[in-house]
Amino acid sequence: MQATAYTYDSETRSGQVLLDDGTPVPFDAPAFDAGGLRLLRPGQRVRIETEGAGEARRITLVTLQTF
Repeated sequence: MQATAYTYDSETRSGQVLLDDGTPVPFDAPAFDAGGLRLLRPGQRVRIETEGAGEARRITLVTLQTF
């Protein structure tokens, strides 16, 4: 699934992405670390993997979207 980086805190390695419908979804350090990134800037397109649904949905991976 694709999203857009919305916020990122380099100290906690956590933040939020915006889904294409505008829904913000938070991610934590393990999801960020799983993608192998060092830094994330707001506005970057990312690929995410999630598990769960609705309020229980959580991001398990955040990485850059490549074409």
